[in-house]
Amino acid sequence: MSNRREFLKLTGAAAIGSLAIGKQAQAFFNNAGGPAGRHPIGLQLFTFFTTIDADVAGTLKKISAIGYREIESAFSMKGGYYGMKPKQFAALVKDSGMSWQSHHVLGAPFKMPANAKPMLDAKGQPIHFPPMRNLKENRQQLVDEAAEGGVPYLVCANIPTETADEIKAAIVILNETGEACKKAGITLCYHNHTEEFAKAGSETPYDIFLRQLHPDIKMELDLCWATKAGIDPVALFKAHPGRFPLWHVKDLDTKRDGPAPVGTGVVDFKRIFANAETAGMKHFFVEHDMPKDAFASITTSYNNLKKILAA
Repeated sequence: MSNRREFLKLTGAAAIGSLAIGKQAQAFFNNAGGPAGRHPIGLQLFTFFTTIDADVAGTLKKISAIGYREIESAFSMKGGYYGMKPKQFAALVKDSGMSWQSHHVLGAPFKMPANAKPMLDAKGQPIHFPPMRNLKENRQQLVDEAAEGGVPYLVCANIPTETADEIKAAIVILNETGEACKKAGITLCYHNHTEEFAKAGSETPYDIFLRQLHPDIKMELDLCWATKAGIDPVALFKAHPGRFPLWHVKDLDTKRDGPAPVGTGVVDFKRIFANAETAGMKHFFVEHDMPKDAFASITTSYNNLKKILAA
């Protein structure tokens, strides 16, 4: 089970084919403001979950210095937006040379699985979480705060989907939140782990979400967890074009156990990015769930991602 899930719930192509994929990806980014100075590379701050609160401003400046230009925020041990109000955090991100594009929230009260292992920080110490707001109990407040901060996307990071009743409840919560977001001028997205791709009868929870959630509600596809679940991201894009404006760009290690820096695992990023236009991708965020050395990880990811997308 992934670190994030425990926290929240918890063949190479032929040479010609590779060249074609590179040209397709480059053409898309040329038109959309692509990488290497054209399309900004973003970062999900959950990567720094156990360390960022000690020095939020310093961490953001170091992230910006690597080359990242967009931020997706997540949970903070300080509460709120790393101990700040939305406008304060937005200003800090801007002062760091980046833009705040998205924010993660829980869909329902946190539910720790009975067999989940205790979560540890980078020093191996147990993590004790503060109360976390969620869309079921704090919907309008969370939507209003996102609007106040000028965040275009609000993302449900996780919601229980283990039973038929939980899936039904999730549909209601997400559709109601989607309506509230639309009124506020925000797009609601849903972020996956592996569990949404496990069969629930004849369908997976993810299939049900794609079918029953209002079309205005989009998806943030986590490429690592989708790949680990045996899902082909490109097939999803082609089956549901335009539904995936946000991506989590992180690799799956060679043992297929969990996250790894981009370019060090098994995810075929070049092929996936070649289909970015079909997906409707607008922003992507590098993420590595609480690695031992977050700055080393995101530096490797940034450098490898630039090479992959420029090929």
